[in-house]
Amino acid sequence: MKNLTIDVSNVAPEVTIDQINAEKEKVQKQLETLTAKTGKGNDFLGWLDLPVEITPDQLNSIEATANRLREKVDYVVVTGIGGSYLGARAVIDALNDSFDHLKSDRKNPVILYAGHNIGEDYTYELLDLLKDKSFGIIVISKSGTTTEPAIAFRVLKELLETKYDKSEVKERIVAITDASKGALRTLATQEGYETFVIPDDVGGRYSVLTPVGLLPIAVAGFSISELVRGAKTMRELTGTDVPFDKNPASIYAATRNLLYQNGKKTEILVNYHPKLHFFAEWWKQLYGESEGKENKGIFPAAVDFTTDLHSMGQWIQEGERTIFETVLSIGAARHRVLIPRDEENLDNLNYLAGKRIDEVNKMAELGTRIAHTDGGVPNIRIELPELNEFCLGQLIYFFEKACGISGYILGVNPFDQPGVEAYKKNMFALLGKPGFEKETEAIKKRL
Repeated sequence: MKNLTIDVSNVAPEVTIDQINAEKEKVQKQLETLTAKTGKGNDFLGWLDLPVEITPDQLNSIEATANRLREKVDYVVVTGIGGSYLGARAVIDALNDSFDHLKSDRKNPVILYAGHNIGEDYTYELLDLLKDKSFGIIVISKSGTTTEPAIAFRVLKELLETKYDKSEVKERIVAITDASKGALRTLATQEGYETFVIPDDVGGRYSVLTPVGLLPIAVAGFSISELVRGAKTMRELTGTDVPFDKNPASIYAATRNLLYQNGKKTEILVNYHPKLHFFAEWWKQLYGESEGKENKGIFPAAVDFTTDLHSMGQWIQEGERTIFETVLSIGAARHRVLIPRDEENLDNLNYLAGKRIDEVNKMAELGTRIAHTDGGVPNIRIELPELNEFCLGQLIYFFEKACGISGYILGVNPFDQPGVEAYKKNMFALLGKPGFEKETEAIKKRL
């Protein structure tokens, strides 16, 4: 099977190939630091070896639980926030039939999401949908006290408990949490929920290849063994023994940091496949949370083309020249639809008659890349041969590895997120959470 490829030829003249190659020693040093686990945040590098450490027995255990849920329920609510749901949703949405949730002959449960917001109307509407449905919950949280998923789990659990007796409720809830501590671990032990462990050395945004991502993906009916196999292949393709000019993660990390040094402060992840929308959301968290520190970091943004060419296209073409694009390109579409001929030709589209829709999409992609590079927007292109589990496993591991290297080049710890605590302290103070009395008093004086 073909592998992911990267093309950086269209970042010139902002950055030349010679300049990228000149970064070889610097990047290799950071790759070796990452691989040896001797750099900043090295206690959160468990994800590096996940593709080779996951055993067939572990995958089989996840598959068995997924099969049990598939047989028992029609809906599964994945309850988590940030990395606790984005990785799973990225893969599921990329591989799923776009209209699966509307079909009556589904083989797998509809996957729904909760705990990723505090929207009361969203929560009400979800509960209203589920009150007469057979559903289960996969609740994901290391601590069990993160506000958004904890609220969602509390109300969803209450609904389950009004529908079923205690023995049946525990069959419909799976908790993915810490091995030994935390509120969710305590509850799961008390209630007898089946559990899977979030490894201590894997942060949320790097957790797709743990049960955090693998269980929901398996419930949705996709091959987690192929996903892991793709990640394993990419681990080999990005190893310290791979020459710099053959290592896609090293090339990507070097190129984006050179562009950043040249004043390109925003990276726009572009896709031409609507199924990749939530993959971009996962990528935004991965890079934003990993690099946005110490008043440094490229701002990660994303667009869905060609849709957003009719909204953001003008700004990208002619706005402030502080941006570069990374284009996710899919080599082959999964299905085939030909454009028909129309005798009246009122829309003047007969010149496209007989062509595949994907061919038109590919030409839109190529034409846009040419226009944007001509307009002063450097362009990195990452191509997947097709959209399947193996290729997505490669893409996930590629971005994770490149992110670690890139963060080290930038001089930050890519594996912590101290800044996310600031809003929480203010929210807790405003809500009057016990233990935040001083903060409550202080913030009230400001209002």
